Amino acid sequence: MASRPRVRVGIVGAGFVAHIHGLAYRHVRGVDVELACVTAARPERAQAYAREFGVARAVADFRAVLADPEVDLVDLCVPAHHHASMAIEAARAGKHVIVEKPLTGFFGPAATPREEMLTRALASADQVLAACAAARVRLCYAENWVYAPPIQKARRLLAASGGPILRLVGEESHSGTHAPINKRWVTGGGGSLIGKACHPLGAALYLKADEGRRLRGVPVRPVSVMAETAQLADTATFRAATPRYLNTVEGADVEDWGTMLITFDDGTVAAISAADTVLGGIRNQMAIYGAKAVVLCNINPNDLVQAYAPDGSVFGDEYIVEKIETKAGWTAPQPDEEWTTGYPQEIQDFVECVATGREPLSNGPLARDVTAVIYGAYLSAAAGRRVDLRPYLSA
Repeated sequence: MASRPRVRVGIVGAGFVAHIHGLAYRHVRGVDVELACVTAARPERAQAYAREFGVARAVADFRAVLADPEVDLVDLCVPAHHHASMAIEAARAGKHVIVEKPLTGFFGPAATPREEMLTRALASADQVLAACAAARVRLCYAENWVYAPPIQKARRLLAASGGPILRLVGEESHSGTHAPINKRWVTGGGGSLIGKACHPLGAALYLKADEGRRLRGVPVRPVSVMAETAQLADTATFRAATPRYLNTVEGADVEDWGTMLITFDDGTVAAISAADTVLGGIRNQMAIYGAKAVVLCNINPNDLVQAYAPDGSVFGDEYIVEKIETKAGWTAPQPDEEWTTGYPQEIQDFVECVATGREPLSNGPLARDVTAVIYGAYLSAAAGRRVDLRPYLSA
């Protein structure tokens, strides 16, 4: 019998996302995955991660991961402002690379003109894509919504219906990130739009591109965007209200709410929203209105499990759902949140792509289009006008 393909992974980072990926690697089928090494800014975290996930060794730094001949695939679980530079270095070292969302962005002063942000973010994305192409390595864009079972089921239902998607309405919102670096332009590259709206936006662009290839032989692409943003936690009424349940950070200079209206080259539309100002647990939802069908995707919350407790202490340490403020009252506990959100399916695809040489479902061109739309939205919100994306899109 032929031996199974093997993929050896070097993980960079040992925080929240690295933990999710570590769990997902355990579910890979058909390919032998070896977690060869891990590194983190804090060595003790890398060592703890290695023990938890059976990583062969914790190494000193990123350079050690790139120099390791036992590493085929570098998994970048690091803050967004490190994505582009590390991805380029990994590609030049001959490693396939997984880059968490967002692929890249503009990381600098919040007062920078938005058109400059747009051009510089896209230049950064182009550098990543060019480095991977030159090295002939796979760029895996870790947009888990593309792989979420509700989105993939929607894709199959809409394909079976035979008609086009006319309108998409998507949202990701919760009560705010705990990471201060995501609350400042210089390290976050923006706020709710880049950090959260990238998820439903990525899914919407993926579904329309898939439809275009199926119905007309080429992807449907976005051509314009209109947007509005706000800092709702910086209003006088919010500052006067106590107690506060949202995760706000002093000195935040990014939006905590935003909405985008995207028009596609076939005349159809998508409305995408995101916020760091929504209580009650994370909201990951998309409604897809087709010419022959309607599909509602409730990634979170959903009613697969519903529970009631008169007091928040009743359920003890048992997990409920991401970003829930209290376990009291009625809640929607998620029995397998990682599966519903698409993480194991995402890692399965990436590992298979490295093993077989095919392109991942969520790839560099999708990541670049997401970057173009989001920074086009920032320009639209600042200028108060519709932004034509066509000059910024790659062929």
